[in-house]
Amino acid sequence: MIVQPKIKGFVCITAHPEGCAENVREQIAYVKGKGAISGGCRSALIIGASTGYGLASRITAAFGCGAATVGVFFERPGDSVKKRPGSAGWYNTAEFDKQAKASGLYHVGINGDAFGKDVKEQAIEAIKKSPLGKVDLIIYSLASPRRTDPETGEVYKSVLKTVGAPRTDKSLDTDKSEVVEVTVPAADEREIFETVKTMGGEDWELWIKALDKAGVIADGCASVAYSYIGPEHTYPIYRNGTIGLAKNNLEEASERIDSLMKLHRGKAFVSINKALVTQASSAIPVVPLYISILYKVMKRKGIHEGCIEQIQRLFSTQLYNGNFADFDEKGRVRIDDLELRPDVQKEVFEIWPQVCTANLNELTDYAGYKAEFLRLFGFSLPSVDYSKDVEI
Repeated sequence: MIVQPKIKGFVCITAHPEGCAENVREQIAYVKGKGAISGGCRSALIIGASTGYGLASRITAAFGCGAATVGVFFERPGDSVKKRPGSAGWYNTAEFDKQAKASGLYHVGINGDAFGKDVKEQAIEAIKKSPLGKVDLIIYSLASPRRTDPETGEVYKSVLKTVGAPRTDKSLDTDKSEVVEVTVPAADEREIFETVKTMGGEDWELWIKALDKAGVIADGCASVAYSYIGPEHTYPIYRNGTIGLAKNNLEEASERIDSLMKLHRGKAFVSINKALVTQASSAIPVVPLYISILYKVMKRKGIHEGCIEQIQRLFSTQLYNGNFADFDEKGRVRIDDLELRPDVQKEVFEIWPQVCTANLNELTDYAGYKAEFLRLFGFSLPSVDYSKDVEI
């Protein structure tokens, strides 16, 4: 069938198989073009491996380090009877599998609920069957709106809200391409609790404990979870909001996990990454407008990075190549350093009060934002002919 983008709010409900495949091939080519990463991981588990930073991590581990990879994800295949394309992550993973097989790399994909015990058990079995029989890199890159507690069966749901008082600010209505004013309501105690239970560090810790108990953590293993801080302007909605409290919990968990990893002569830490267009970030009020301005400034300065550039830099300058992680005062690695450079932030917030619907395309890289959003789902790639029939 011919597949075109169908956007509802901040989600594209279609994905293009060939576009997603091309996106994966481009990322692989970038990693290969940077050369082999010396002393890299030999066997990696990526939890949340099908899109964004997780996909970039799996690609960098496999094609930068030559590692065996086990990827965990929750994606939907296409349905030719209902003429419904699969999810972008499904097609991303299909292409990754194809390229990994062609390169002779061990690869196993597990499609299921990463919060569940059965998926953890499947991952452990796949690791045991890998060439190393253990993992020396564990990436935790989940961003789910809900989580079922594996012990109690209780379902928790996350919310994007402030804590304490509502916040009114500029934002971007991407459906109408308009700068608007939005008010983000304050969360109640239950909503805060559920958001932390869903997006905090509890499940990361459960994964590490399960892997440790199964004896599949190799000596020197590193475990990394991804997070974001951003500029002070967005703190009320993000860093000091419900999601930020969950990220604080993630950082607290990293300290406990690090203690466990030290028993294997390894380490665990949180990597603070740059603001990027992802399926998660597009849902956060204020952030799409901030990203549109940020892209304009960083591209003009020649320091813009996407997911694959960020993760290849993390691997090559912080994890491997004979380098040691450069931690901040809270034990985090900061690859958001270019985003938060004073000159970058100064220009972004000189533009912020000026931007309106009339000058949106002039003062921001909204066109780039839209193109990057569509690329997440396999659209807007110049090399792909979207008028052709594709097998879904």
